[in-house]
Amino acid sequence: MSRISSVFEQLKAQHKTALIPFVTAGDPDPQLTVPILHALAAAGADIIELGVPFSDPMADGPTIQRASERALKHHVGLKDVLALVAEFRKTNTATPIVLMGYANPVEHMGYEAFAKNAAAAGVDGVLTVDIPPEESTGVADVFAAYGVDMIFLLSPTTPAARINVVAQKASGFVYYVSLKGVTGSASLDLAEVASHIPAIREHCGLPVGVGFGIRDGETAHAIARFADAVVIGSRIVQEIENSPREKIIENLANFVRGIRVAIDTK
Repeated sequence: MSRISSVFEQLKAQHKTALIPFVTAGDPDPQLTVPILHALAAAGADIIELGVPFSDPMADGPTIQRASERALKHHVGLKDVLALVAEFRKTNTATPIVLMGYANPVEHMGYEAFAKNAAAAGVDGVLTVDIPPEESTGVADVFAAYGVDMIFLLSPTTPAARINVVAQKASGFVYYVSLKGVTGSASLDLAEVASHIPAIREHCGLPVGVGFGIRDGETAHAIARFADAVVIGSRIVQEIENSPREKIIENLANFVRGIRVAIDTK
């Protein structure tokens, strides 16, 4: 059983919902990434999504775009991201790490080389926004051979037939994009989000994580009532962007602890 599957099994037994925060590797600089990862885990993160900086992040809003730009100023590339994960793994072997990014850096490294290097570094899953399940034939098999879960996105407009395709290709969990738009978008309709989850569960047995538009404890608590995981990205990246460097770790930890309490409060 993968680290991701194990975490979800443990949380299910405890009747708890996973908390999955997102940060971009190298933001605000590479020296802070590993301390940030440790702070997120200590504050209650069950799984951590680590963004791979990319020059054209099409699914991301302005906040995460700026995070990529800050990381790229420090020349943080895919090899650097894997090295940061490996450093994190020296003292944390329990918290799953999911890389989130785009196909270009992975293709440049080569899918098998990437899967091998990612597994060696301690990466547990990969979500590449622009590799849809229909184009993942061969890729998913390579990742599976190295024990790396391949995670796919579902959206409010995903039809049942495509959910079935995702269910056949995905592992670890599926990521439901809770609204039409990019990361950091507002106007989250909780009732509408909740109405889509049963259809996903009908066709897919994997845990369902919900992200995009979750910005506070109240919303996280509401999502946790029907999702297996709550994913928070832009709001956390804003803490990094708006905090003095010496306060980033403290502010992130306080925010994530607050979200953890909100999720766990039934």
